[in-house]
Amino acid sequence: MRYRLLGQSGLRVSEISLGTMTFGEEWGWGSAIDEARRIYEAYREAGGNFIDTANVYTMGSSEKFVGEFMRGHREQMVVATKYTNAHGGNHPNAGGNHRKSMMQAVEGSLQRLGTDYIDLYWMHIWDGITPVDEVMRAFDDLVCQGKVLYVGVSDAPAWWVAQANTLAELRGWSKFAGLQIEYSLLERTVERELIPMAKAIGLTVVAWSPLKGGVLTGKYQAAGESGGAVKSEREENARYALPMMQGFLPQRERQDRAVAALREVSAQTGRSPAQVALAWLRYRDVPVIPIVGARKMAQFEDNMASLTLELSPAQVAALDAATAVELGFPHDFFAKELVRNLVHSGMRDRILT
Repeated sequence: MRYRLLGQSGLRVSEISLGTMTFGEEWGWGSAIDEARRIYEAYREAGGNFIDTANVYTMGSSEKFVGEFMRGHREQMVVATKYTNAHGGNHPNAGGNHRKSMMQAVEGSLQRLGTDYIDLYWMHIWDGITPVDEVMRAFDDLVCQGKVLYVGVSDAPAWWVAQANTLAELRGWSKFAGLQIEYSLLERTVERELIPMAKAIGLTVVAWSPLKGGVLTGKYQAAGESGGAVKSEREENARYALPMMQGFLPQRERQDRAVAALREVSAQTGRSPAQVALAWLRYRDVPVIPIVGARKMAQFEDNMASLTLELSPAQVAALDAATAVELGFPHDFFAKELVRNLVHSGMRDRILT
């Protein structure tokens, strides 16, 4: 395992994060505590230190499992958890990005994790209504109190993230160190605004669903090609992929094109399609740390093997071409030769940057 600095901080985090949404069975799928512990210990033995959880994962069991597993070596682990979401709906301030939601959520997470501080605290999802200064000032208060060491943002528009970090910098508050977004060969629309923003302001990208809910393992195509004999496996895969993920699955044409390209590189390298898809993320314009979540040890071991897979420039180019998205305006406009010539007086190729 190698390590990266998180954003513009000095915090060292492993190049793969262990996702623990699969720790617990309260959602009707996932790992019982003994299997979850085996996965956690295997991750630690590989040198992993970056654990991703959330207050709502498996109704709190995920955080409880993580807290129990890291007893005796808490200082070695970088624990990231999240606030914003809440189960139920018994009062309007149970969820959201606002200060009350943050303060009540952090206390619950600290208790379940059995720790007195959280290494990285994520805003889980932008709520669209809380003022940006309220969020960043509340985060800074938690850092000043020692309950949180670093802060990050997940699933928010690029303009909002840039505004938040600029405001924090101007006012001397804690800035975001990381950006957590969905990113994979089948989710590349983030390359329009979110990835350039992360690169410009120095955020490490932490990628959730790097295998697109299992699609990039190729198992859905395998089920379709083999007929009824594997129908039960396909149904199990769909059940495991989470009800909330079903709406994010890609259109079949793009999916088939991506999996075909993965299989070609897989055949060339002798590695699984999942390993190829995870390795591809290392060849992006910004540092990307994939969150790897597994329900079974075999899945976890296969995913971890991606760390030793090196792709050739031709293989990366082939995967890029198979899954590219249109960047649209203004990116396509900026790339036009006429525009470039006008903006740079026809001398762009002679201007060093």
